[in-house]
Amino acid sequence: MRHERFFRWFRTIPILVMLAVCVLTFAADFAPRQVVRQLLFPVSHASQINESSSRHGVDPYLTCAVIKCESGWNADASSSAGAVGLMQLLPATASEMARLGLVDSSRYDPSELTDPATNIEYGTAYLAYLQKALGSRDEVIAAYNAGVGNVQGWLSGGGEISSKIEYAETAAYLVRVNDAYDRYQELYPEGVSDSSLALS
Repeated sequence: MRHERFFRWFRTIPILVMLAVCVLTFAADFAPRQVVRQLLFPVSHASQINESSSRHGVDPYLTCAVIKCESGWNADASSSAGAVGLMQLLPATASEMARLGLVDSSRYDPSELTDPATNIEYGTAYLAYLQKALGSRDEVIAAYNAGVGNVQGWLSGGGEISSKIEYAETAAYLVRVNDAYDRYQELYPEGVSDSSLALS
């Protein structure tokens, strides 16, 4: 009997988690803008984001959305696959951006990816590289997660990338980054600036 009661209770956990997410989402819609900025959609290193995004022709809202989803603004983040820093770059990707001349490696050492300015520079250069190779923002976001080769393969039969993605992780990533992109646009309508300095 106790065993059955435990499993009845255990089945309620997903419902409670879903309820908590709904409450947080509802609260975020009605919380003051500065609270949502600081707690849920912060920005740091805004000057570097704006500088690198401008240099490479990348939307700074996209740069912020990628950082939010990749590392949660943790410059020391690392993955089991070897991705490093704010934008979770692989060292090989950074080295390739330097080799192609897209980043000045004498100014930004590709081996220093835990340095926020360096990571943002290489991350935005990579986004710019994907923009040139692909078409839409959705394609760029998907390629940032799954690689340009996979995205080009998925697009070979035509159609929108959102309906062609074969990896569940990439499909979820596309939704998350687009949601973050929309929220950054909404919360920072006058442009990206450090959330601690941009309260309104």
